[in-house]
Amino acid sequence: MSAILLMVMGLLKAGDHIVCSHSVFGSTITLLQREFGKFGVETTFVSQTDVQQWRDAIRPNTKLLYAETPSNPLTEVCDIAALAEIAHAAGALLAVDNCFCTPALQKPVDLGADLIIHSGTKYLDGQGRVLAGAVCGPDAIVNGPLMSTLRGAGMTLSPFNAWVVLKGLETLSIRMAAQSANALKLAQWLEAQPQVDQVFYPGLPSHPQHALAMKQQSGVGGAVVSFTVKPASGPITVPAPAALTDDAKRLRQAAFHVIDQTKLCSITSNLGDTKTLITHPSSTSHGRLSEDQRLAAGITQGMIRVAVGLEHTDDVIADLARGLGTLNA
Repeated sequence: MSAILLMVMGLLKAGDHIVCSHSVFGSTITLLQREFGKFGVETTFVSQTDVQQWRDAIRPNTKLLYAETPSNPLTEVCDIAALAEIAHAAGALLAVDNCFCTPALQKPVDLGADLIIHSGTKYLDGQGRVLAGAVCGPDAIVNGPLMSTLRGAGMTLSPFNAWVVLKGLETLSIRMAAQSANALKLAQWLEAQPQVDQVFYPGLPSHPQHALAMKQQSGVGGAVVSFTVKPASGPITVPAPAALTDDAKRLRQAAFHVIDQTKLCSITSNLGDTKTLITHPSSTSHGRLSEDQRLAAGITQGMIRVAVGLEHTDDVIADLARGLGTLNA
């Protein structure tokens, strides 16, 4: 978030306009819409995958297009080259959050992106040891307006954390290859489970942007799998916001049941670790959004996100089978 804050503070001013996918990380939506909105920077949120919506949202004062691909947690994939063309035709920059793929799988700059955002906390470190972020781009931008803002505002990574991330990068490619292979196997298994309503994973042919993902992501789906479960039956027993409908509460109860039955997976909202992490996006990463905002991004109360690690995949499958197999039992 400090990296995104630095980028926007360094490049934009009051009266400027951003076009952003509504499928980005929940805190990114809050930062752009609420915090920068207070200072006169307006953001229009559009569909991650509808190129025409991005084109239609352009204004004379548009200075930045911002996308996260694949998105969190639906793994929606945007056409980076198409967005770069739209941005540059408007005299704007395209920034891409490359957290899920990292440079090991996807290089947005080769597809026309101007700036790349990384959450070094995730795969760049790879073991959940530090908080870190990075903005990558041309020297004229990084050592120009961004460096000026960084020195004045203090979004600076500590030397030790920077060293830890650099050490993590030494194994990035082999970790991403192994974890992506594990994720594909898990996604294929989930698709066959009767208690699972839908699986979201770019490596599956059923994914709406499968062909585009294979083209942009070196033919690999990545290491994050999200899926939705079918609603629970019986009385509603899990805590839930009063504003939720009963149907939404039953989905939430089913998701909580599956998550709570795990013993191997670590229940946390982080991702990118060598161990498998599981979370409920509606109450964690996107918990500060309204239910309407979550639904607009396709995130239901029944969604579960799994960031697949390096354990034997059969053990991860057995861990999830425990909850899925007893859902509505």
